[in-house]
Amino acid sequence: MRRLFPVTDQTSETAGAAGAAGREWELDELADAYAYPAGEAHWLRANMVSTLDGAAQHDGRSQQISCDTDMRIFGTLRGLADVVVVGAETVRLEGYRPARAREAFAARREAAGQGPAPAIAVVSASLRLDFALPLFASPLVPTLILTGAGAPADRIQAAEKAGAQVLVAGEGAAVDPARALRALADRGLTRQLTEGGPRLLGQFVAAGVLDELCLTVAPMLTAGDAQRIAGGPAIAVPERFALASVLEEAGFLFTRYRRI
Repeated sequence: MRRLFPVTDQTSETAGAAGAAGREWELDELADAYAYPAGEAHWLRANMVSTLDGAAQHDGRSQQISCDTDMRIFGTLRGLADVVVVGAETVRLEGYRPARAREAFAARREAAGQGPAPAIAVVSASLRLDFALPLFASPLVPTLILTGAGAPADRIQAAEKAGAQVLVAGEGAAVDPARALRALADRGLTRQLTEGGPRLLGQFVAAGVLDELCLTVAPMLTAGDAQRIAGGPAIAVPERFALASVLEEAGFLFTRYRRI
């Protein structure tokens, strides 16, 4: 893998030593490249993948448009996060499992005052979730559920009985994105990562609370009517983000954009 942006003297030296194809980066190098900014009350980054023609998935899943390096970055971003925020539909479709502790990140997480693995926080208004799944039944860190004040009482009871911790972050049935992120930050979960799905990411975009987008651009075309990385109603004025970095390997571009 090689860094295309920002270009530095070190980047040039590395490219010259490793050749045009670059080299495989160590996990520590990836972790340094994707480190959360210091001094923020909380920081929400999204990690998504898209084809050249804008598809965020193929046959309903993102795995077919991903690659090994994309999955290494996926693991690195999880290794740095306090919490992974995910929509209920994505939990159902992708078969989400609890985050696991990784020895490669143990020392870094301990030094940062983090637990052994990030918590998973599921955003769900209805709580139509299978609480027998490993995500709820056997997580290393208790799974959180973000829901509205109008969530069905029996489903809240079922979630808590299964060991999940329910956080109310909205009036009525809806979850308020900004309130949800504050609720997580109040628990010390300030390094926040969302992996979608598109509807949840669209809600974060519409609420103006997304700080950073890590987008893998796959050198593929799919056509069809697959979802984009963010769905839901359009915002009135497009929000501008600034390019922070670009890495490349085998035609895949691993980009990072931050709010201006």
